[in-house]
Amino acid sequence: MSKHYLALYNLVSAAGWAYVLFLTAQSLLAGHSAHDFYKIVGSPLQIVQSLAFLEVLHSLFRLVPSPLFTTLLQVGSRLFLVWGVTSRAPVSQDHWSLFLMVGSWALVEVPRYLFYALNLYMEKVPFPLFWMRYNFFAILYPTGISGELLQIWQYLPILKTENVALWYTVWLIVLSYIPGSPVMFTHMMSQRVAAGQKRNPRAMKPDGIEFPITNEKTGERGTTEMNKAALAAAVKGIDNEEAEKIMKRGNWRFAYNQHIINHSRICAKSDAKTCVKIAQQGLDYLHNHFTFIRDDKATTFAKAMQIYTGSFETGTIKGNAPKPDSFNYKIPYLGKDLEGEEILAQLDKWVKEGVIEASAGQGIRKAVTNQKWLDLSDRYFVLLGATSAMGPLKVLLSLGANIIAIDINRPHVWEGLFKLVRASCGTVTFPTSKKIQPEDDDAAIAKIAGCNLFTQTPEINNWLQTVHPGKPLVVGGYAYLDGALHVKVALAMDAIMDSLTTKRKDVSLGFLCTPTDCHMIPQEAWEAANDHFKKAPWWQKLIHSLGGLKKNVLAPVKSDAGLTIHLVDGVTVAQGPNYALAKRMQHWRAIVARSNGITVSTNIAPSTKTQSVVSNVQFAAAYHGMHHFKPMEILFPETSNAVMGALLIHDVSNKECVSCGSIKLQHPLELFADGGFHGGVWRCGYTISSLGTYAALIFYAGHYKVFVVGALGLIGGFLGYVVKNGPPHRW
Repeated sequence: MSKHYLALYNLVSAAGWAYVLFLTAQSLLAGHSAHDFYKIVGSPLQIVQSLAFLEVLHSLFRLVPSPLFTTLLQVGSRLFLVWGVTSRAPVSQDHWSLFLMVGSWALVEVPRYLFYALNLYMEKVPFPLFWMRYNFFAILYPTGISGELLQIWQYLPILKTENVALWYTVWLIVLSYIPGSPVMFTHMMSQRVAAGQKRNPRAMKPDGIEFPITNEKTGERGTTEMNKAALAAAVKGIDNEEAEKIMKRGNWRFAYNQHIINHSRICAKSDAKTCVKIAQQGLDYLHNHFTFIRDDKATTFAKAMQIYTGSFETGTIKGNAPKPDSFNYKIPYLGKDLEGEEILAQLDKWVKEGVIEASAGQGIRKAVTNQKWLDLSDRYFVLLGATSAMGPLKVLLSLGANIIAIDINRPHVWEGLFKLVRASCGTVTFPTSKKIQPEDDDAAIAKIAGCNLFTQTPEINNWLQTVHPGKPLVVGGYAYLDGALHVKVALAMDAIMDSLTTKRKDVSLGFLCTPTDCHMIPQEAWEAANDHFKKAPWWQKLIHSLGGLKKNVLAPVKSDAGLTIHLVDGVTVAQGPNYALAKRMQHWRAIVARSNGITVSTNIAPSTKTQSVVSNVQFAAAYHGMHHFKPMEILFPETSNAVMGALLIHDVSNKECVSCGSIKLQHPLELFADGGFHGGVWRCGYTISSLGTYAALIFYAGHYKVFVVGALGLIGGFLGYVVKNGPPHRW
């Protein structure tokens, strides 16, 4: 329904702007003055531009992925020009810049709205329309902005005599064009590049793990079909109605979140055996339906893991730092390294505030105070994605661990890794493309180190089967990439984990769960979320009553075994279905491995200001404003690394914790409810997906307070003018 509504809205808007464009061209050809032109175009312009306020609502209610703040700025500035300047000021109506402004707007908007309408139904819109959408702005943005500024400039002398406060406010708006215009222009330039790459991706030869072909004519490998099919396959035979709904679901990019929640509900309702079956069916489908290509020959990924028998040479580098008599665990936090009692005090504070669960606090406490656990000189950790921003590499090296590092074969990656190793008392073992020579230094070794998880998955697995034979391994999957690449790298890591836990003895697994998912949570967290909802500030309750903030708790699920299971809706639609599928894959592997008696560390990691996240301007803004929603706290990478490293050490060392494979669980999902360092997501009164927009707005309001105050002053001054003098004479 929303798809058809958006199509109608875009078509109506395109028609409205086409009419404005027609009137503009007609007036120019007839030689009309700007004054006469405004008499003709004024009302249609006001109507069609005011209609654009709906776009703010579309963004607010997530009908479209456009950032709310950016949309509000774009639409608000246009409405200010139409209603606050041109319609009020006869001098602006009489100036030739009116043609420049209105003509530029119309020429931009007609192809833009047509593009949006057709893009809802077509894989590729006609190229002429695509070209206009992403090229007209290069000329029309500068001309439109020039017209806007000239319209304001005509009005400023008159405004100064009418209302000095408004005059100063409008000057602030004029000055905002200085930083704002380049930002908007460069934003469109980046959009043009991204759209061009998406429309005509580089013709790279398929190699390694690939999504299956979804369009035989074009050879396109779509991700939506695999996303839907994997989720449907997981519940097939358990809930066929849900499987059918998944396959029929349209607009998957913005509707997948409900099916992730449904999936969690089905798992929660099932008994332990059925829950494991769901996980295994999802994994089997992915392994048997993804393609692996080598030398132009394609096979299923599952088969490729069996038929390719190659491997790597082995390199080892040892740290130069001496092993200390005892290890002192440190947690960097707010510019200070917490140690000893400081760590314990901070853990208590986090637990009390609801930033973490008590089980997470207890796990970290046990790890950082147990000297025997902290000495990792006899422990071996396989890090898939060793240099990942959220991985435990630095923590483990500082404690003398033996690292078996898997990372991309790029020299700069390994040079940086080797520096970390040399400065520690740990060691690193790694695959190389050829034997290391005695004369090779670290720079030379870096050139032959590493591998590719996408294209060399079988060889990586074969190599890992032989490294440090007889030693217990902790295999952690930490590689992260954007979009479809995340699914592919998650599948590669899953295949390696599956093989190692099957063929080697004494193998444990390690994952970092995201808080932005649908998890089983403790009853105490569920009750706390309810309590925070009830005690929320008035302004949050107001936004909730208007439909902007969504209550965080989901209805409890009664399992077939009689257990009451509480769930949290942490799914963030903006992260996309590929991210959700990659994380679901890790959940499935954790459930299957744990059911086979394997120790699995899979704790919830806090939302973290990693470079990959804050590079998205809207995510960064939301993170900066989330502390206004209790008990949310966003951490920096060094803190997250330290706390999650401590939880990993606890999970693989404590033989009496939930992660330990020998401990019987009442339900497989209990594995995810324990040890949650979720940053407040589980206990907040509102879902993280609904509060992100408002958190960003709060941040922007503080960060750009000069312009916010100016806008409020404009509104106040305008209302004061109307009260004193009545509406402008041309209304």
